Amino acid sequence: MPAVSIEGTDIGAELVVSLTRNERWLGLLRDLRVPVSSISAVTVVPDGRRAAHGLRAPGLGGPRRLIGTWRAKHDKQYVCVRRGQPAVKVSLDHERYRTVLVGLDDAERVAAEIRSAAGL
Repeated sequence: MPAVSIEGTDIGAELVVSLTRNERWLGLLRDLRVPVSSISAVTVVPDGRRAAHGLRAPGLGGPRRLIGTWRAKHDKQYVCVRRGQPAVKVSLDHERYRTVLVGLDDAERVAAEIRSAAGL
C-alpha cells in the first residue's frame, strides 16, 4: 500500500508518495516528490479506479488494481489504486504529472493534511 506524506518546512515542503517495491516494479514507477507549491486542488474520490482516465502506458491494469501512468489529452496521471478503495486525487501545476491518484484507507485524513500544507 502506498504511503503519502508531507516532508520539509513550509517554504521547501514536498508531497511524497512512497510505493512498495512490488508497486514500483508492477507499475514501472518511482516514488514521487513534488513541491507543495505546485498543488492546485485536492479531492477525495470514492473509487479510485473510476477516476483514472486515458490509456495506461506503462503500468499494470487489472480487475483489482491500477498502478502506473495513465495518459489522456492534456493529462498525465500517476496512479496507484485498488478497486472499491477511496483515493486522494491531487491536481498539480507545472509538474511532470498533472494528476496524482493514490488509493488510501484514510483518504479523508490524508487529503486534509495535504490541503493544510498547500494552503487550500
